[in-house]
Amino acid sequence: MSEEKKVVLTREYVVNLRRVYEVSRTKRAKYAVGLIRRFVARHLKVEPTAVKIGQRLNMALWSRSIEKPPRRVRVTVEKLSDGTAVIELKE
Repeated sequence: MSEEKKVVLTREYVVNLRRVYEVSRTKRAKYAVGLIRRFVARHLKVEPTAVKIGQRLNMALWSRSIEKPPRRVRVTVEKLSDGTAVIELKE
């Protein structure tokens, strides 16, 4: 039987993606995804591999193709009881 995953912690962040524009043009959106994962892992004390990015956030990062991701994103982060974190784009 599987246990239900309960939300332990909910926070809102504005993640600055300025450093993404120092990377090669053809790698910026990929780097932005990794940067957000590392940011959340550092702030919620979880492993970067345990961070799940929501579909709406992913669409927002890739909306202007790989070369021009947004400069900053406002996100809502939920830490679950099993030690994973879920990131969603804040409306």
